[in-house]
Amino acid sequence: MTTFNDQMKKRVTEIKSVIESYLPETDGFQSTLLGAMNYSMLVGGKKLRPLLMQQTFVMFGGTSKAIGPFMAAIEMIHTHSLVHDDLPALDNDEYRRGEKTTHVVYGQAMAILAGDALLNLAYETAAKAFMEAPADPNVLRALQVLAQKTGEGGMLGGQSVDVENAGKPLTEEQLYFIYGLKTGALIEASMMIGAILAGASGEEVEKVERAARCIGLAFQIQDDILDVTGKAEELGKSVNSDEKNKKTTYVTLLGLDAAKKDVERYSKEAVSLLKELPYENEFLDELILNLIHRTV
Repeated sequence: MTTFNDQMKKRVTEIKSVIESYLPETDGFQSTLLGAMNYSMLVGGKKLRPLLMQQTFVMFGGTSKAIGPFMAAIEMIHTHSLVHDDLPALDNDEYRRGEKTTHVVYGQAMAILAGDALLNLAYETAAKAFMEAPADPNVLRALQVLAQKTGEGGMLGGQSVDVENAGKPLTEEQLYFIYGLKTGALIEASMMIGAILAGASGEEVEKVERAARCIGLAFQIQDDILDVTGKAEELGKSVNSDEKNKKTTYVTLLGLDAAKKDVERYSKEAVSLLKELPYENEFLDELILNLIHRTV
């Protein structure tokens, strides 16, 4: 009998193969930059965002070849954000995904350039969907969502508020804003794009966005919990980094018990919203609950 973990490994392996097919060859005068980009992309990770995109696409019965470039693009954008987050000017972390961070291996200047290059490559890659599926009317709509959820009104906007308020006390409203944009926006983009490329209606995409918002909040709150309760060797990154950086988190603001209860509440709400749709994907439901309640 095939277990969830077996299915997970198989799908993540498939996704890694798709992503690798869009990465550059590491040659030429800029080979150090290219090596830093590929290093950042290939050092592990859950591949959560392309996986959520793929499984939402599957749930809606998608067949468009445009999905491949977008899966690679969303992981490039996410990795770009991690490379920059780890820099001394921001979180100053030395480990990511169980390996040395990009700036530790390649230096700060090259890490900044690698992050910039990955963000640029993401849009170059997403644009290849127009060639993969030239007759697909949903590609432009998907590209608009990708850009909107990445920029000042999405991930980067959330990061800016997070950086600006580092070491300062935050209100609950500010914290929700940061989590909704910094973490939630890319998860929303992933699932929305999967639905859009599969031909979902506007109303269905809106429901997927609401579910994804709950997933993003639960995922980030669980991240806060693990920063307090986890072990560095299991998580593959530094623990207690929020305390080190004097950051207000869900745990420091509302307490560990409240954080655990809200992870449960948001995860159940996400699955409930998806079950209101006239489609099913049991693996996606289980994936959401496993990722949110993860211990590593």
